[in-house]
Amino acid sequence: MQRYESLPSQFYLQDLAAITGRVCELRVNPHQAEADRAARCWFNQCSVYDDRKKSKFLNYGKFDLFAALSFPDADCMHLETCIMFFFWAFSTDDLSDEGDLQSKPDAVQAGHDISVSVYTNPDGPRPHYPYAAMFYEFIGAFEAWSSSQVTQSRNRSQDRIPSVDEFVLMRRATIGGALVEAMIEYSLDLDLPDIVFENPIIKAMSDATTDLMTWPNDLCSFNKEQSDGDYQNLVFCIMHERDVGLQEAINILTDMLNQRVNDYINLKSQLPSFGADVDAELQRYLHALENFVQGTVLWYYLSPRYFRGVDVTNRENLVVPLFEKGAF
Repeated sequence: MQRYESLPSQFYLQDLAAITGRVCELRVNPHQAEADRAARCWFNQCSVYDDRKKSKFLNYGKFDLFAALSFPDADCMHLETCIMFFFWAFSTDDLSDEGDLQSKPDAVQAGHDISVSVYTNPDGPRPHYPYAAMFYEFIGAFEAWSSSQVTQSRNRSQDRIPSVDEFVLMRRATIGGALVEAMIEYSLDLDLPDIVFENPIIKAMSDATTDLMTWPNDLCSFNKEQSDGDYQNLVFCIMHERDVGLQEAINILTDMLNQRVNDYINLKSQLPSFGADVDAELQRYLHALENFVQGTVLWYYLSPRYFRGVDVTNRENLVVPLFEKGAF
């Protein structure tokens, strides 16, 4: 990875939120403060970090804002659980991305095996009770996400940069796209039948919305990750596969994002009907998923995790100074 040790001193980003905003609406949940207080009480009891690290994790993360932007229609109780989900997901992700397990796939595998063993009878039939059904789907999504962390850790340990196509597929798992979809169903108490999610158009729309929140993450988190010496990023994959420099790779990925928005708009125009009642619930779900995408992309800018010390007030052609190695 020596070739990537010398990068330009800065790069430029277009307004990614404006690109996804062509199809995704931005809204905010009014229960943010109340839900965050309750979620922090829970997190304080988990003893994941010492006081210094916990303060940095919570204050830099702004996970309450993330949840408020991502689940604008959830009531306070459901929003509280969504914030807890973010606390769990990001603390776990940090452990394998930048913590003690960064390049130790065997240790990540052991953690995955322990986590999976928490639930019982994973091969049983899908429950009919809506809350149990959502949990059943969440478990399957969790297993796919957790397993993908093992693959990513193995790539790091071997200094391997995957192809662009391979990485796109892997990132749909590592971003936790299926987990997000399960949480959206939970946040609104939706109960969509399996036939909806088995439909090829819905599946393609799911892939598209996952890419719409994943590719901006790779663009926004690139600076932090290169500082950490982490090359598992779609920008690096494009640089490696196409033999281009940093700014050209960023421009290519931004163009890919624009095209992905067009793909989603085209797919949405082909939505099939599943009957009036299901169609109404599906519209609520898709609108919530679009809210999540836009809230997520905006949060990338607002969280100091990715733009520490950078003024993001004007996101059009944003100049991003490259962080020094080990700055995080």
